[in-house]
Amino acid sequence: MTGPKLNEKSRVAGESSGTKATAKYIRASASKAREVLDLIRGLDVRAADEVLAFTDRHIARDVRKVLASAVANAVNNEAQEADELFVIACFADEGPTLRRFRPRARGRATRINKRTCHITVIVARMSDDRLEIVQARRDGQGGSGRPKSQATSRRERVRRSRAQAEDTVEETTDEVSDDESTDAGAEAAEASAGDEVDVSADEAESTSTDESPHGPGSHAPLDDGEMPEGYPIKGNAQSMLYHEPDSRYYKATKAEVWFDSVESAEAAGFSAPGAKKAEENAEEATSDDAAAEEATSDDAAESPAEESDEGAEGSASDEAQSDEENGTADEEDDQ
Repeated sequence: MTGPKLNEKSRVAGESSGTKATAKYIRASASKAREVLDLIRGLDVRAADEVLAFTDRHIARDVRKVLASAVANAVNNEAQEADELFVIACFADEGPTLRRFRPRARGRATRINKRTCHITVIVARMSDDRLEIVQARRDGQGGSGRPKSQATSRRERVRRSRAQAEDTVEETTDEVSDDESTDAGAEAAEASAGDEVDVSADEAESTSTDESPHGPGSHAPLDDGEMPEGYPIKGNAQSMLYHEPDSRYYKATKAEVWFDSVESAEAAGFSAPGAKKAEENAEEATSDDAAAEEATSDDAAESPAEESDEGAEGSASDEAQSDEENGTADEEDDQ
């Protein structure tokens, strides 16, 4: 540049434009450094550091180091507060160019320019008016330099709305006239008492229904998911199974109802894991035993019949043999 740098008055005796830091012979072009420097010019040092931390440029790391050096110079050499400083000026000058050559076809060579630059960052104290604005902004953001979360903002809005509602109720109560008759007040009190009795009865019924959904000895799940005191057994309404604390699937089961004892769970229609399979196995065993007994009875019925047939055949053969013997004896007598 033909003239002095922006806001740099160090050439004038007795005047200073701020505290600066310079990094020379950075192996990057000045044009690339100027693109990053344009992002932080005029910002306070905290905001400038955050911008450089999230800038996706390799030269941003070198610029951030120069900014930290300038802030350290202002704090140590001029006894200034780091939170009161801002980037008053920043620029990049071209440094010497390193010339290299690359061989090309036909014995020729092409020049390669490896450029360098000098980065300068100047910081100065903010004015009192701007300092008040920046401080107020930081206080509004909770002092961390970051916006408040949506949950925090919502909690504050809810708190303010509740406070306004309470104030409105108090004002309405104070504005109620004291000239109402005693009879009207008594009637209103009786009516409200009757409504409260009905509401309490309904609430008691709903509470008892909610607390004992499956009869005596059962308890509905709590809102926080914890075990009700005195009801250690979990029940699953979908599978109609209950799980004791020492069972295998106790921790993995989500309790839809709690029971105080195994008897209460079985009275409500719940069964232990594996009980159905045991019943099925018992039924199968009973059916197999019945089939075996029927087969045994059939075999026993068939064996007497076979024995009777064999006896009849034996008696017939004996009669035939006796007839033959008698005939032989008659023939011998005739001779």
